[in-house]
Amino acid sequence: MAIRLYRAYTPGTRNRTVSSFNDITKKIPEKQLIIKNHNKKGRNNQGKITCRHRGGGHKKRYRLIDFKRNKINIVAKVAAIEYDPNRNARLALLYYKDGEKRYILHPRSLTLGSTVISGPNAPIEVGNALPLENIPLGTAVHNIELTPGKGGQIVRAAGTYAQIVAKDRKYVTLKLPSSEVRIINKNCYASIGQIGNIDASNITIGKAGRNRWLGKKPSVRGVVMNPVDHPHGGGEGRSPIGKTHPVTRQGKPALGVKTRNKKKYSNYSILRRRK
Repeated sequence: MAIRLYRAYTPGTRNRTVSSFNDITKKIPEKQLIIKNHNKKGRNNQGKITCRHRGGGHKKRYRLIDFKRNKINIVAKVAAIEYDPNRNARLALLYYKDGEKRYILHPRSLTLGSTVISGPNAPIEVGNALPLENIPLGTAVHNIELTPGKGGQIVRAAGTYAQIVAKDRKYVTLKLPSSEVRIINKNCYASIGQIGNIDASNITIGKAGRNRWLGKKPSVRGVVMNPVDHPHGGGEGRSPIGKTHPVTRQGKPALGVKTRNKKKYSNYSILRRRK
């Protein structure tokens, strides 16, 4: 994947960069693999805003993606590489030998016409899915399950991968993209390789309107509000927040404060916290 630059013929294109989309081979999605995707606009079931700065944006259909990779020992052929508006990774459309079609996250270097397979005895090749206990040390993996059979939950963003660093009787130790080191059940499935579209993190939005296309509304800093609206508000001119540390609009600590529950059930599985 490459990044396309613009000449500065308007202020909005001065710093704007977009994906070149050279890797896309099919524009119209598979009809049987898309469903409606209602935009909640940050509201709950009572219509009240529970998450600010969401709403608007382009209408999107959700692509049904096979995170479980549970078609064991059935060979599939990569028929197309498609764009997904709901994530920064690309999708690979698979045609299975039994006639079924499925989407998977497109791994880097997986090309059209390649074959993939999932199962305990699958070869160690890009795109194949195996239990963690059957994958060699040092291998890069993505779309990793946390509970056997539930489907991949972590390492699904563009350009990310985890590395297998150790194996024990019941667990496999992985180093995640966040630098966190974690143990996961050896029976959990993972896919071989790194997620494609690795330049997604280098794209510059360029203008506020492009964020609106993505369904993101503008946010206002607390220091420019009034005291009635935010704990940081008030003061004359450009004044500091007036507190020992930044807080949220509700008064809870913000910016760098660890929010993970100290009693969370899965704390045992984290050997080294992310930085």
